[in-house]
Amino acid sequence: MPHMKLVTAVFLGLLLCLAVEVQAQESYSPAEIKQFIAKANRGDKSAQLCLGGCYANGRGVTKDDAEAVKWYRKAAEQNSAAAQYCLGVCYAYGRGVPKDEAEAAKWYRKAAEQRISLAQCKLGDCYANGTGVPKDDAEAYKWYLAAAERDWSTAQCKLGDCYANGKGVTKDEFEAVKWYRTAAKKHHLPALNRLGDCYRLGIGVMKDVDEAVRWYRRAAEQNCGPAQFSLGLCCANGIGVTKDVDEAAKWYRRAAEKGDDSGQNSLGICYANGTGVTKDYVEAYKWLDLAAAQGNEKAKTTRDDLEKKMSPDQIAQGRKLSGEFKPAQQ
Repeated sequence: MPHMKLVTAVFLGLLLCLAVEVQAQESYSPAEIKQFIAKANRGDKSAQLCLGGCYANGRGVTKDDAEAVKWYRKAAEQNSAAAQYCLGVCYAYGRGVPKDEAEAAKWYRKAAEQRISLAQCKLGDCYANGTGVPKDDAEAYKWYLAAAERDWSTAQCKLGDCYANGKGVTKDEFEAVKWYRTAAKKHHLPALNRLGDCYRLGIGVMKDVDEAVRWYRRAAEQNCGPAQFSLGLCCANGIGVTKDVDEAAKWYRRAAEKGDDSGQNSLGICYANGTGVTKDYVEAYKWLDLAAAQGNEKAKTTRDDLEKKMSPDQIAQGRKLSGEFKPAQQ
């Protein structure tokens, strides 16, 4: 049915701009694409949004980011909130247009003002980081709150961060936990990890290391790198679990392979000392070098100290391994 195909395509067009890998259940035949184009050329903004998604993903047409932007823009200029968000994403990442953070923020704002939760959260990020707009924690809080109240779990977690750190709002650890818990109920992995931190450190809740491990494990088993590091830390120090350096190294490795700098630093230390793994200075150097490249100062110091114990050939091998590393997909 052409109408249902168009609705599906519009939804796909929006999802594609979230950088989510979408496996569409329907493909679009040349005849269907022709119908979409005819509708789009008559000014149908839903069809224009649909075509943007099709060109962005190469679904029924040859992938063409510039063509995707063309159709997103046509729909966005007709006040399609979804197209405005998609166009913002294109500018944010330089897809089909030169990267332009200010232009991205402009289009996010247009969509956010039409209560698109995704855009509200992205606009919050812009203000939190000073990306395309002046940095403004109060504005970031405002947009995170708007999206959180519309039940967007990413915004709920970020709102928790605002309360936890007193950014844009009065610091309130109990309120932070409330929002983390709300997001965690939707299986939001960073929120699960944050709750683990709260229970481990007694932030906004009574300290409970057993409960901390439970939250860490839930996130770690779903491939959340920071939670895998935290679970490794618990295993290494006997926090909420029996101390087990082998288990710690296992979780550090899983975090490190996903690109988590804390996991890389800890795994590098394990190799340097032979803790939970066989001592190997080359492997240690590799992981410490990777963490240092992400700005981890502890890793940089440890790596530089380790160099004094290594031969030039070993250092060269470690650098080679570091250069060849590619993070595992989340």
